[in-house]
Amino acid sequence: MPAPGTQILIETIPRLLQPKRVAVVGPTYAEHQAAWIRGGHAVAAVPDLGAAGDAAVIVVVNPNNPDGLVHSVHDLFNAAERLAARGGFLVVDEAFADLEPIRSLAPRLRPGLVVLRSFGKTYGLAGIRLGFALAEAALADRIAAALGPWAVSGPALAIGRAALADAPWRRAAAAARQADAARLDRLIARAGGRVAGGTALFRTADFPNGINLFRRLGEAGIYVRRFESAPDRLRFGLPADKAQWCRLSRILR
Repeated sequence: MPAPGTQILIETIPRLLQPKRVAVVGPTYAEHQAAWIRGGHAVAAVPDLGAAGDAAVIVVVNPNNPDGLVHSVHDLFNAAERLAARGGFLVVDEAFADLEPIRSLAPRLRPGLVVLRSFGKTYGLAGIRLGFALAEAALADRIAAALGPWAVSGPALAIGRAALADAPWRRAAAAARQADAARLDRLIARAGGRVAGGTALFRTADFPNGINLFRRLGEAGIYVRRFESAPDRLRFGLPADKAQWCRLSRILR
């Protein structure tokens, strides 16, 4: 089911179900937990798939944001099978999967599994507003009915088709962004930081004085993500050009 961005799918799916027990594997992207709470569900944050207990729905981001943790296909399929047996399902958000050397679940859809796919992050085209939910027909139809007709614009469909069909570009982009991520890791290490994880599109690191570094970066016009539960942890996006790389390097030094 195509949608005008993944965010609206994160909001819509919880509203289609009667209140249930939901487990969100984290820490992760906060909007998943917030959307299920807004949908009237009892939500618990759990550290891993095995800690979900009797939850009817489990949500996992793979690879995870912000630490880049990857769950094995075997573990995800086992969780989906267990949930399907009791009328539940596993939601796997693959927003950052395109440029990573992991196996997507999208071609392996089965009962008890919902896969969310993003577009804007990989292609740098967030304004196109395009995302996808892959689910069994009954749930896909309910999502379609909730979004209504013409949920995705004609230009978004045309651009999405062209981009998604360009496998050589995607392979080249993955190699280039992996090289950028490795370069950023080196800058972080020289600044005394310890990389805690990430993907080809962002790196998350701990610093001896992350609060002060966040302030210095902000004063230089560089915004990084902070974490309330870990004040010295910062998440960096990739600089876009030589000038931005030089500015970041200067501040980190």
